[in-house]
Amino acid sequence: MSKRSFVVLGAVLIQLSLGAVYGWSLFNQPLTEKFGWAKEDILVTFSITIATFALFTIFAGKAQDKVGPRLVATAGGILLATGLFLASRADTLFQLYLFYGIIGGAGIGTAYVAPLAASVKWFPEKRGLISGIAVAGFGGGGLIFKPIILALIERFGVSETFFYLGIIYLILVVGGAQLLFDPPKSLIYQQDGIHSKNNDFSPKEMFATSQFYLMWFMFLFGTISGLLVIGQAVDIGITLANLSTTSAANAVVFIAFFNAAGRIFWGMISDKIGRKNALKLMYLLTSLTMLYLAIGNLNYPLFIVAVSIVGFAFGGFLAVFPSKTADYFGLENIGVNYGIMYQAYGISAFIGPVIANFVPLKQAFIITAILSLFAIGMTFLLKLPVKSPHYSK
Repeated sequence: MSKRSFVVLGAVLIQLSLGAVYGWSLFNQPLTEKFGWAKEDILVTFSITIATFALFTIFAGKAQDKVGPRLVATAGGILLATGLFLASRADTLFQLYLFYGIIGGAGIGTAYVAPLAASVKWFPEKRGLISGIAVAGFGGGGLIFKPIILALIERFGVSETFFYLGIIYLILVVGGAQLLFDPPKSLIYQQDGIHSKNNDFSPKEMFATSQFYLMWFMFLFGTISGLLVIGQAVDIGITLANLSTTSAANAVVFIAFFNAAGRIFWGMISDKIGRKNALKLMYLLTSLTMLYLAIGNLNYPLFIVAVSIVGFAFGGFLAVFPSKTADYFGLENIGVNYGIMYQAYGISAFIGPVIANFVPLKQAFIITAILSLFAIGMTFLLKLPVKSPHYSK
């Protein structure tokens, strides 16, 4: 118990640092004031970071399945810190994209999967809860680092802030990585009531199942709604609830809190009522809330409640799908398999804004509500994949 508790502690330390990426909007205005860059060009940095982050989870997942989580998470921490150190010297947009977006994003992606995979392996009997705790740090990282980032910018300026954040991330991520290690395989399968070592799916074998594609699109449909609201929260408050910019900006804090809380809550609930039942509830909450945003009358309290519910369900998707991936495809290759599954999240980060750019916000909410309803129907098609005649539920 003490050994696996240290693994969870290391996972939380790492994820808190990685989740600070959600605080990117704090850099927009300072960078504009210092360099005169357009905000829309600065925002591209965040998109590049998320896309690179998602892509590198595949490579990192495969590596950690082979060499273990400690080395991979350590490499991710060093890579992230290097990106921040270089970003502190960036004086062109291209350099910012390269240093923070690509190198920093690669560091986040490299460090992200290792603590999650290690935690799930140590707690096969509580996969949902542990997945939720492990990724809750990522959901709450932006909230916790917000005052730190603002204080550093005020005292040292935006460029030097990147440098000091690099030091903080290096200490926390590399330090947390030293607490990570995999349990003996015999312990994994001894505690695991679903799989045996003969029923672990390689990525190729996973691709051959219909369950993978169902889950991938379910993950995509769920996270589109969340990322759409997270990215447009202030605009939703201003245009649909007639709020001031200051009042609408409060949504960011509420979303971050409920995003983190939802990861723990839904992970725990999925252990008790089953992953599919938990997913049905999350998609239903998301669909109903998106429909209300489209057709309901919004004021400040209702606006805050609505975006908080979406953030709450969104956090749940990030907690339940890692454990669902382990349930269906085993623990031996959970790093690379979930890295592949996670690409649905990376793509959804672009689809949500695309929908919002082509249609009015209310129509975008209706589209995403319908996608969530589709996902509910898809849950009825999910069943444990069969790999060999020796497999049994």
